[in-house]
Amino acid sequence: MSINARKVVASLAGAAPSADTLAMDNSTSKMTSEGLRDHFLIAMPSLQDGYFDHSVTYICEHGDEGAMGLVINQPIDLTLQQVLRQLDIDPVAGAADQRVFRGGPVQPEHGFVLHSDESQWHGTRKLPNGLGLTTSRDILESMALNHGPKQSLVALGYAGWGPGQLEAEIAENAWLVGPSSRSILFSLPPDERWNAAAQLMGIDMNLISQAAGHA
Repeated sequence: MSINARKVVASLAGAAPSADTLAMDNSTSKMTSEGLRDHFLIAMPSLQDGYFDHSVTYICEHGDEGAMGLVINQPIDLTLQQVLRQLDIDPVAGAADQRVFRGGPVQPEHGFVLHSDESQWHGTRKLPNGLGLTTSRDILESMALNHGPKQSLVALGYAGWGPGQLEAEIAENAWLVGPSSRSILFSLPPDERWNAAAQLMGIDMNLISQAAGHA
């Protein structure tokens, strides 16, 4: 999958990632004026791409320049506290810890925090429905002090599409598009999110997988 969404990411973060960022270094949903922003992109069983197989992506930005999102169901063998220590940030005793996710194949050395937006940080861009996306180091410093957002998902890298590319892939039935859910984003175990995201639209992905297997 060709990924070229640097302009989208720059508009989302307010600027291209810098030393102050977290660098280490079939649509059944109605489109709004914001396109597919704040929707889930659910991989169809027929999508055999090794990276996006059975993936759920939260779409942060979608417009004429393309689309940008974070994969939310692929945790990696890395925790938030390990990331903090790699960045020379010492978490206080009892600081909350969580798994880090593989957000996408683009710029995997850069970090993104998708979170509830009760607070703002230097690199925060507001998203719909009470969410924010932050790319600045100060949110990690707050999380290390247990002063971070109430809900958060930390990801390395992002998924991106060039102009018209995502629309073409949806037309080819590579993806289902559905409403997002904060409980799926932040609470549900990652291995349950693919089925749960489809079930928001009344779709059983297991049945689709079985039908594809007998096609």
